[in-house]
Amino acid sequence: MFYERYVSLCTREKFSPSTAAVKAGFNKGTVSVWKKKYEAGQDVVPEQEIIDKICAFFGCSESWLRGIEKAPTPEGERKVSDDDIKFALWGTREIDDDVLDRVKQFAKFAQENEKNK
Repeated sequence: MFYERYVSLCTREKFSPSTAAVKAGFNKGTVSVWKKKYEAGQDVVPEQEIIDKICAFFGCSESWLRGIEKAPTPEGERKVSDDDIKFALWGTREIDDDVLDRVKQFAKFAQENEKNK
């Protein structure tokens, strides 16, 4: 199940599993081991450090990647409100909407830049 979910994340983001591994910060040879074991009928779950890197890179939850949840949140449908962003960044919800818009634009730019590395 883990390997299938990892490959589905790679497909969604248009990366090969090996390329995604390198971009996420772990050895692409690890993916070959997962694939071989998967093809042999074994489900491998990597160590926590790699799980953390995959979740951070793809923006998915650990519980989904491990097979506890049914599906990841589709791209563009994450449920974080403007108030959540304001509170997370400034500790208050009383921030000018223009500032919030610039933060969102920068976040989108940073996300696209990371994908293009």
